[in-house]
Amino acid sequence: MAEPRSIVLTGASSGIGAALAVTLARPGRSLLLMGRDGGRLAGVAEAVRARGADAATAAVPVTDAAAMAETLARRDASHPVDLLIANAGVTSGRIPPDGPEPPGQARWIVTTNLIGMLNTVEPLLPAMLARRAGHIALVSSMAALRPQADEPSYSAAKAGVRAYGIALRAWLRGQGIAVTVICPGFVTSPMSARHVGPKPYEISAERAAAIIARGLARRRAEILFPWQLHLLVRLGNLLPPVLADRIERSLAARILPDPRAGRD
Repeated sequence: MAEPRSIVLTGASSGIGAALAVTLARPGRSLLLMGRDGGRLAGVAEAVRARGADAATAAVPVTDAAAMAETLARRDASHPVDLLIANAGVTSGRIPPDGPEPPGQARWIVTTNLIGMLNTVEPLLPAMLARRAGHIALVSSMAALRPQADEPSYSAAKAGVRAYGIALRAWLRGQGIAVTVICPGFVTSPMSARHVGPKPYEISAERAAAIIARGLARRRAEILFPWQLHLLVRLGNLLPPVLADRIERSLAARILPDPRAGRD
């Protein structure tokens, strides 16, 4: 299988996205780094170029369907995309025991994480189908396997991302396009820093990027890490609902609000 030469990565300005951009950078590759913070994207692009790759940036929110479609079509016309990584995502949650998520927050999270993923994949899928080549990677979460009591809308959105990816993989099988669903656990990032509470088996963004890059190179169907947390999640799903819910409530964290919530 030929290595990808043209890569599009959303959510590339920080966290897993920034680390993954640098990890994937090498001579002969061209990366389009997308995100909302143009300044931080520029810094990541410099790090990518320092490793010998070409880098371009586009400060476009994934919630803007028209802008995403235009940007991605233009990119594919000049650099036919081999690997698309839909990584952009946001999180926020309820602050127990103070009640539900703030009004509008759940819709913002679902729109960004789930609809934003669709806004990323849909513009490039027809071209990949026409070429009968390509690789689509969708970043979901361990919360998709075991929804979290402190992040109901985030869990729902990431479960939707995972379900879409699994279905898309089956539909595209035999058409030359691989689909990988990525389910990380806790990864050190600005997003994780707002999670005040237990973060079992948290790993660095650089370590996460290395795991993802290896899985993508092998075109794995799913990349789930860390393995210890994945094992606990699987075991937790075997428990009776009453007991499982009690454990989830006992582990609920305080999620500090994202200042961007509801702005788009």
